[in-house]
Amino acid sequence: MRKLIFLLVFLPCLTFAQTGQKNFIDQNYIEVTGKSEMEIIPDLIYLKIFLNEKDNKSKLPLSEREQIMIETLKGIGVDISKDLSIKDMSSNYKFYLLTKNDILLSKEYQLLVKDGKTASKVFVELEKIGISNVSIDRLDNSKIENFRKEVKIDAIKAAQNKAQSLATALNQNIGRAIYVQEVVQNFGNGAPGASNSIIVRGVSSTIYGSNAQPEIDFEKIKLEYSILCRFELK
Repeated sequence: MRKLIFLLVFLPCLTFAQTGQKNFIDQNYIEVTGKSEMEIIPDLIYLKIFLNEKDNKSKLPLSEREQIMIETLKGIGVDISKDLSIKDMSSNYKFYLLTKNDILLSKEYQLLVKDGKTASKVFVELEKIGISNVSIDRLDNSKIENFRKEVKIDAIKAAQNKAQSLATALNQNIGRAIYVQEVVQNFGNGAPGASNSIIVRGVSSTIYGSNAQPEIDFEKIKLEYSILCRFELK
């Protein structure tokens, strides 16, 4: 008898949930995907500089080479206090055991520059003092979050326009949006919706004899977003 009362008490709640879900499904709506993209010029260029004793032709201690590097970068116009940092913040130096008696001392830095011209100077001037293990780590833009918002808004507007065009073909109109979802796209570089490539030209010829400045070109960072939207169909 107690079991029967339990079922009678909770059954209306179950019926109400099913009715609510059915009403939502039975709405007339149109579903579309809006897309938008933008290409922006990178103004944050992160360089990786690696010093180690193995590549030390001058036989100078690593601390002295570091100081020479810092003075060279200052001569280029780099703000050392803001734009140069140790890549591995957990330790100042890294030690690698080569044999039982040999230990290799190394240090890795991250350098931020704002344009390709400065990046070119870094490659050339560091090569002159015997530091050749320099590479481009990643590219970014200082206003990328604002650009992302702009692209997403454009994608939603594109979805709205597409939905209205399709509805008009049916002699109908769209109402309010009842569902909006960003379709996440990851291009493999850890930044959803963004992709970029790095093109370096002329660096090797400058390093090995030419006096001309190397030409470093960066492809623009591409932002691309898709937004799935459902609009009421009237």
